[in-house]
Amino acid sequence: MRGLPLWILSLSCLAGTALASTPPAPTAAPPLPDIRQSGFVYCVSGILNTFNPQMASSGLTVDTLAAQLYDRLLDVDPYTYRLIPELAQSWEVLDNGATYRFHLRKDVPFQSTAWFTPTRKLNADDVVFSFERVFNQKHPYHDVNGGEYPYFDSLQFGDSVQSVKKLDDYTVEIRLQAPDASFLWHIATHYAPVLSAEYADDLTREGRQEMIDREPVGTGPFLLNEYRSGQYIRLARNDVYWKGKPRMPQVVIDLGAGGTGRLSKLLTGECDVLAYPAASQLSILRDDPRLRLTLRPGMNIAYLAFNTRKPPLNDLKVRQAISLAINNQRLMQSIYYGTAETAASILPRASWAYDNDAHVTEFDPAKSREMLKQAGIESLNLRLWVPTASQSYNPSPLKTAELIQADLAQVGIKVTIVPVEGRFQEARLMEMNHDLTLTGWATDSNDPDSFFRPLLSCAAIRSQTNYAHWCDPGFDEVLQNALLSQQLAQRIENYQKAQKILEQQLPVLPLASSLRLQAYRYDIKGLVLSPFGNASFAGVFRESAEGPKK
Repeated sequence: MRGLPLWILSLSCLAGTALASTPPAPTAAPPLPDIRQSGFVYCVSGILNTFNPQMASSGLTVDTLAAQLYDRLLDVDPYTYRLIPELAQSWEVLDNGATYRFHLRKDVPFQSTAWFTPTRKLNADDVVFSFERVFNQKHPYHDVNGGEYPYFDSLQFGDSVQSVKKLDDYTVEIRLQAPDASFLWHIATHYAPVLSAEYADDLTREGRQEMIDREPVGTGPFLLNEYRSGQYIRLARNDVYWKGKPRMPQVVIDLGAGGTGRLSKLLTGECDVLAYPAASQLSILRDDPRLRLTLRPGMNIAYLAFNTRKPPLNDLKVRQAISLAINNQRLMQSIYYGTAETAASILPRASWAYDNDAHVTEFDPAKSREMLKQAGIESLNLRLWVPTASQSYNPSPLKTAELIQADLAQVGIKVTIVPVEGRFQEARLMEMNHDLTLTGWATDSNDPDSFFRPLLSCAAIRSQTNYAHWCDPGFDEVLQNALLSQQLAQRIENYQKAQKILEQQLPVLPLASSLRLQAYRYDIKGLVLSPFGNASFAGVFRESAEGPKK
């Protein structure tokens, strides 16, 4: 059953599909108590392109919203980094890692929203629908809203998944074409939410399939209540959440201010939580007795991607010369203020496959100028594409770009900075007319494959996550070999080979692996900071307002 839509999602580029020209008039949002007595305000900068993390490549949808709206089959413990049950209460690994069987939890209700009222609880049909949509190109929902699933497309899961089958109402079996030791980690990411098949069927009958990604329905602790583009997202408590009723009736995600504006809101109490504060603001945050600051190691990497298909950046010596000209220590001091470590690999040091013999690229402008001269380059003009929003891996992208611009000017390279946002960046990058891209990656998986394949495999070029446009079949073969064994030692050996290839070919220059930072008001309790960049708000409460649950 369906009701009237609660709001109009005013996004013109949602997953590549334009909105209807005459959307229905919005209805009023159900009244909620004042946020100070019944919830908290979470301030974060970001661009919202979709409410469905299956179709997002990173950012607000994955880092903040996914853990509130949806659940996954498996979760990752933020303290031990181990896989733990979520919607699947248990699982089996068969055929040496080529078959995975999941036994689902019973009595898990879907959210009741203004646009959908479920008539049943979660079962195997929902899991099959959610994964078939992504992996099966012939599925009726695969091409809805563009048919792009950047994370899983970059892993070529459409080719590697043989079948997704319902064995009974609470058992699902996924068969792969070959063993894949990383598979469980990938479906434990927030890119793999479980959607409602019943909701999809209702939308199909009404011819409104595109709303599945715009008016979300999940099993998570909060449901969408109201959205105002570029301003805020209001989430209401899911009173029938299967893990227990969340402690706060509502959460407002404030999108309306960036940089110092968000800091001001935190200091004045307009924000209760500040996600990704700039490292330069740490002294202010630490000195204010009304605030608390949490820091944790993060599974993330900031890097500079070279467009390896465009001259002269297709020349390894030119890429090496540019790398030698960048003063990474200055970036550490001016951008991160001691909250990051210089990166020597695309893998963070926290990864179990990190190569301890990897070396940070040296800073040597004289050698850089000599290499450029040897390459026959006397003057060079490059365009550097830079996202405008702060990220978990880089709190100040534009300032970082300006420092790189100044460094390269010292060796005779003129850099023009091109600020870009959201899916506009991804679309333009596919035109391959950029030279350099300042970007990064954060994942909620502890498996190295979640860094290598999405960022640097040949398939990741098509899925718009390989900004270097670099394709090396030998590199892909090493990554594939790493998936065939369940033995950790063999996987480590292959991933260290992969890191050596990247060191030699230099399609990207690793810059920094950042600590996760989060600042919040003193009366906010129960806020867990995950190293993977996301956490449920279900256990958060305001100490001064805490009383009997209603």
